[in-house]
Amino acid sequence: MKIMYLTLELIIGFFSLFIIVKFVGKKIISQITPFTFIAAIVLGELLGNALYDHKIGVFYIVYSMAIWGGLLFTVEYLSQKFLSFRGAVEGKPSALIKNGMIDREELRKNRMNINQLQSLLRQSETFSIREVAYCYLEANGSLSILKKTKFQKTTQEDFNFPSKAVFVPVTIIRDGEVLWDEIMELGFDESWLQSQLKKQNITDYKKVFLAEWLQGDGLFVQPITN
Repeated sequence: MKIMYLTLELIIGFFSLFIIVKFVGKKIISQITPFTFIAAIVLGELLGNALYDHKIGVFYIVYSMAIWGGLLFTVEYLSQKFLSFRGAVEGKPSALIKNGMIDREELRKNRMNINQLQSLLRQSETFSIREVAYCYLEANGSLSILKKTKFQKTTQEDFNFPSKAVFVPVTIIRDGEVLWDEIMELGFDESWLQSQLKKQNITDYKKVFLAEWLQGDGLFVQPITN
């Protein structure tokens, strides 16, 4: 008897979930926003807990999923109708890099630091901030990157260029702190660093937000502007 009852609950739960997803839309699967991410988790928990709690009957499974699905549908409908409501629920992308410069205030607003930004850029196959013209943090936590013209993708085969050695950019100053271990690994010293910074009219390490060395391209520096 328990097997038959569990089978009935599974079938009803399956079709209830199918109907909700069809009505609410594909956004709940792709989890475009933090809201849809949480909504998908809660929906799965509602169904899972209801199926394996013997005190909850089929009616309560259908009822709880119908209420949750109705709320999701209402939120999605209001988001389509009202722009202000959509902004409150879905949020807006944040421009972390503008015209090649990191916006420190936007980093603070999104509770991010330079290490996390660099990590996300590397995951997007961008190993140097100097390559980036614009970078947006989307509502779902992913990065959208527009590279500077000279770094946009082309293939060497298109121009019959000979192959060149590839070097990884190395961060040597971050948030005004010099990463001496990285400098030593590069084979440089403090006098070299000072001379490099003087070329860009910088005399104090603490005034540097980010400094990055790339073999063959030199030192990229973004000073602290405020």
